Amino acid sequence: MLQLDHLAVSATTLEEGVAAVESALGVPLAGGGKHPLMATHNRLLSLGDLYLEVIAPDPDAPRPDRPRWFDMDNFTGFPRLTNWICRTDDLAQAIAASPPGTGTAIAFQRGDYVWQMAVPDDGKLPFNNAFPALIQWQGPHHPAAALPKSDVRLTRLEIVHPEAMALRKALASRFKDPRVVFVSGSDQIMRARFTTPHGTRYIT
Repeated sequence: MLQLDHLAVSATTLEEGVAAVESALGVPLAGGGKHPLMATHNRLLSLGDLYLEVIAPDPDAPRPDRPRWFDMDNFTGFPRLTNWICRTDDLAQAIAASPPGTGTAIAFQRGDYVWQMAVPDDGKLPFNNAFPALIQWQGPHHPAAALPKSDVRLTRLEIVHPEAMALRKALASRFKDPRVVFVSGSDQIMRARFTTPHGTRYIT
């Protein structure tokens, strides 16, 4: 089975992404670090059982010799919600059960955090990047447990896609989370709704 692990907001610069999310939710982000293999860096926010990640290319890191994850090499425009990430206890099996192009397992480590993640060869996940990225955490450490507590909680993740029904079918037998809904639409977009100390807030 797959479980919702975190959401990713992409940005051209980390500062711009953090400012946009903090303005949208009315709370500060914390933690985060660098991913040398992908030449990206991030800031995080606890959502209780999962977390929100703002991620951007790291200008101080040399460009990687492969496409960055989340199709970040082609990202332009304002910060926005681009990806959702699901964790599994068996990454190899999860990749095998997923559409072609989900990626190959790559090992990562940042401090106490050790994980493997399926990264597509071209950086772009199936369904034009709407399919979830797959991650397997190794060891006892997970960012959601270590981040400062917050009163922000995800109540709905809406994935609008022209092939929403096919996307749902590709996950139906192994992912069930009432917060995640798939909606057919001519335009592709992700919308997340949160409860916050300031009331209901949204990120798209």
